[in-house]
Amino acid sequence: MIMEIRDLYASVGEREILHGISLKVAQGEFHVVMGPNGSGKTTLAKAIMGHPGVKITGGEILVDGKSINDLSPDKRAKLGLFLQFQNPVEINGVGFVNFIKAAMESVSGGTINTKEMMNDIKGYTSKLKIDNGIVGRSLNDGFSGGEKKKGEILQMALLKPKIAILDEPDSGLDIDAIKVVAENINDVSKKENIGLVMITHYNRILSYMKPQFVHILVDGRLVYGGGAEAVDEIEKGGYDKYINKSV
Repeated sequence: MIMEIRDLYASVGEREILHGISLKVAQGEFHVVMGPNGSGKTTLAKAIMGHPGVKITGGEILVDGKSINDLSPDKRAKLGLFLQFQNPVEINGVGFVNFIKAAMESVSGGTINTKEMMNDIKGYTSKLKIDNGIVGRSLNDGFSGGEKKKGEILQMALLKPKIAILDEPDSGLDIDAIKVVAENINDVSKKENIGLVMITHYNRILSYMKPQFVHILVDGRLVYGGGAEAVDEIEKGGYDKYINKSV
């Protein structure tokens, strides 16, 4: 699977946030998108998945050469796209397990064996160091920030997308939790040959991961696309070099 973003412009309300983004991601590749606060990273993630709050005003998002601009989020998920939310919503009354089962059946178009699914969930809660008690709770209801992020990675592991957009999987986590999340993202993506587009501000999580490509987004524009050497530059000097470049 190949996802290609061509000259994408997008707005939230009356404000244009993305100004001509172009990016190509193949299944199995690992891309990182970095940038200062307010640069448009989350808007890009939402645009890819068809969030109703983001309006595409120009350009295209393609999967295997076909535009998905007019597809609803569920149809994009069925094609193999997945979005890990930066701030997962708490939904009281919707069981965590029931939600995952419904999502798996919707994406696969088939019936999921509950016993096998529960065994998989138990395995991943152990790997992610999540209290198994979340199994009996509503979706994200009463979850800590770390449990919410780990729960999103658990969903990715079970849904097995072809390309996953991870919106700040490290934000709000302590150093131990970041390591656990990074290790599980690495393991699942390699096992299932998942293409990753990971959004982050900092290089802490990248000390446990090895991206092939790094992109820097400033003021809604990609101002750098290259190798992982940019991560070290940002660690030493911040984003000033790239902010100046974008002007």
